[in-house]
Amino acid sequence: MKVFKFGGASVNNVERIQNIPNILQQYKNQNLVIIISAMGKTTNALEKVAEAFYNNNQTNALELFNVVKRQHLNTAKYLLLTNYNACITQLTDFFTEIEWLLHDKPVKEFDYYYDQIVCIGELLSTAIISHYLNEVNITNTWLDVRDIIKTDNNFRDANVDFLKTSEATKQQIKFNSTSSIYLTQGFIGCTDENESTTLGREGSDYTASIFANLLNAENLTIWKDVEGVMNADPKAFPNAILINELNFNEVIEMAYYGAQVIHPKTIKPLQNKNIPLHVKCFLNSNLPGTIIHNKQIKNLPSIIVIKKNQTLIHLSSIDFSFVGEEPMSILYNCFNKLKLKPNLIQTGAINVQVCIDDKNEKIEKLAFETSSLFEMQVEKNLTLLTIRHYNENQLQQMLEGKEVVLIQQTKTTVQVLYK
Repeated sequence: MKVFKFGGASVNNVERIQNIPNILQQYKNQNLVIIISAMGKTTNALEKVAEAFYNNNQTNALELFNVVKRQHLNTAKYLLLTNYNACITQLTDFFTEIEWLLHDKPVKEFDYYYDQIVCIGELLSTAIISHYLNEVNITNTWLDVRDIIKTDNNFRDANVDFLKTSEATKQQIKFNSTSSIYLTQGFIGCTDENESTTLGREGSDYTASIFANLLNAENLTIWKDVEGVMNADPKAFPNAILINELNFNEVIEMAYYGAQVIHPKTIKPLQNKNIPLHVKCFLNSNLPGTIIHNKQIKNLPSIIVIKKNQTLIHLSSIDFSFVGEEPMSILYNCFNKLKLKPNLIQTGAINVQVCIDDKNEKIEKLAFETSSLFEMQVEKNLTLLTIRHYNENQLQQMLEGKEVVLIQQTKTTVQVLYK
């Protein structure tokens, strides 16, 4: 059996949804599990709903949610004929689930409400697409992934309970023929208390790899709107080139440094069972794409990752004490508590410099949590450049006219923070 994952860009309008059957027809008489993300910018829109609700702006939250409702109802109207009424009934149940919540007052932390609201995007998209595929004679079974992916209550970045998830997978997914199709959601899960959780932004890739691992899939294919894995973002670098073949180690490094290719947690479940990952073009399925597996690959091109809106935090020891094991342990515990991921760290005798994504509220909390040890200064509006397999000429060209704030360099990777 195979696992497919279709991202938000692959289902962001009627025409692209109508292309899914063309791809699936190429895999007739095969068992498939299909993971589908929320449509287009739905997650962004639902984030604004969650923010409005948490700020006690109930009217605005409901208005913003109505926009999301209308978009999905219009999509269903243009896609469906015979299955339209059944689909609307299912969508209405999901709408009601959120509207009940939006009529309450927030009494819990923001991350809890974020997950309850944002998870609806995947449920709406998969409901519509499942009904559409059934209507065009691609018979499939829709599943609520919250009945399968079991997690803790670390909202917005939940940890999967693999034992419970494995048991639920065996109960819910049973291939009794050679051509069964199950369709479900990525990115979301559920606690033992039936509270919705999310697995981290772009977590649908991770969901797909979990299913591939637990079902011993032949391979996992992630369908994207690019021809495969590129050595740089083609929107920023028009001369970016396709990388035909990568190994798991390289992809983990790329994800760690911020490449928007594969969710960082995706690789481990695949590598552990040696399941190949294909990244293919949704717009032209005949293109070869990229294969990612355990084989060693030589002569890779330079891989460029740029992260904008970076903040450099300067932490200086208050009493001139060395920044040793204990202060660093406390600092890392703060990172964990605040769910802060350092993109670059550089330490000195009595100071630490930490580069993170610009998140004001978390920076303020970090200052408070570490105030007994460090004085803090903050430098904003920076850009972090990472190049894997770099050469000096290339690096100098990319830094021409830039003011370098911090540089960290190894034999294979260079990171430069600049204005």
